Amino acid sequence: MSTDNISSPDTEPASSPPEPSLPELPPEPPVVAARRISPWLFVAVVALALAGWQWLETRQQLDETRREVARRLADADAAGKEERGARGQLLEQIEDLQAKFGVVDSRLAEFESQGAALQSMYEDLARSREEATLLEVEQALTLAQQQLQLAGNVAVAVLALQTADARLARLDKPSYLPLRNALAKDLGRLNAQPFVDVAGISLRLEEIIGGVDKLPLLALDRPAAVAKSTPAEAEAGAAWWRLAAADAWQALRGLVRIQRFDREEPVLLAPEQSFFLRENLKLRLLNARLALLARDHGTFRSELKVAQDWLQHYFVADDPAVKEAQGKLQQLLAADLGADLPGLSDSLAALAKLRGGKDAR
Repeated sequence: MSTDNISSPDTEPASSPPEPSLPELPPEPPVVAARRISPWLFVAVVALALAGWQWLETRQQLDETRREVARRLADADAAGKEERGARGQLLEQIEDLQAKFGVVDSRLAEFESQGAALQSMYEDLARSREEATLLEVEQALTLAQQQLQLAGNVAVAVLALQTADARLARLDKPSYLPLRNALAKDLGRLNAQPFVDVAGISLRLEEIIGGVDKLPLLALDRPAAVAKSTPAEAEAGAAWWRLAAADAWQALRGLVRIQRFDREEPVLLAPEQSFFLRENLKLRLLNARLALLARDHGTFRSELKVAQDWLQHYFVADDPAVKEAQGKLQQLLAADLGADLPGLSDSLAALAKLRGGKDAR
């Protein structure tokens, strides 16, 4: 192939036909130009999307912040309520403590006044060891006399006399022997007194008082129910019509109640009168209990006898509960309560004589 027919791409042919001229296009209509998207519109859309997204995110953050603030406010409100409750309890405790402190202060002031009075009394009377000892002995004898007269407490009186004798024994002087002899005699008389179980007697009275409401009254007594035929009798019985007749007879007998009043007519009491009867019986037993504590043996026995008479007159004497109450009252009446407690006249007279001799000196 000849190289003459091959032309270089960079070299134009020596002669080329002229290019035809294209016709000029008419200008684009306005509608086609409007269809072109402006880049500023895209930027505005993007900016608007970013602003909307930022607004949504800010809205969510605000909602979360609002919920967190509400939760914290609720927690703070609950904590405030708890704090107010704790503060109220603390104020109540403080008021209670202040009231207690006030009582303690008043007691302390009272004790201080009593201590000052006792201190001044001891300063006036304790001029010597003998005077102080005699004062203690006198106080012990006074305490023993009060316990015997007011409460009938023999144990405390014996302890007071033993304390007084021990005080005199420390002095070891012959001038106190008459007083010690009188104390020994009084101690012997008190120790010879029988032991009275006041607490046990009081508990027995309390048991009787608690059972008064269950005791049946004589006016409301009912006869014992008629025993029905046993199954063995029914099995050994005759025909069915006899059993039916027996049942009908039992039912008919239950409609009528027969009670005898020929021996002694019981006292008829209305329901409200029966209530007051039981209450008055309780008051009698309570009076007996108070008389026992006060060492009033006469009143104690008289009240128990009245209670016995009432149980015999107004209540069913054959009832087991009434019999038990009567037995307990009889045991209490038979109990040895001891005679009247002796006084301490010998010891008090010996002490007065000793004090008079010392004053004369």
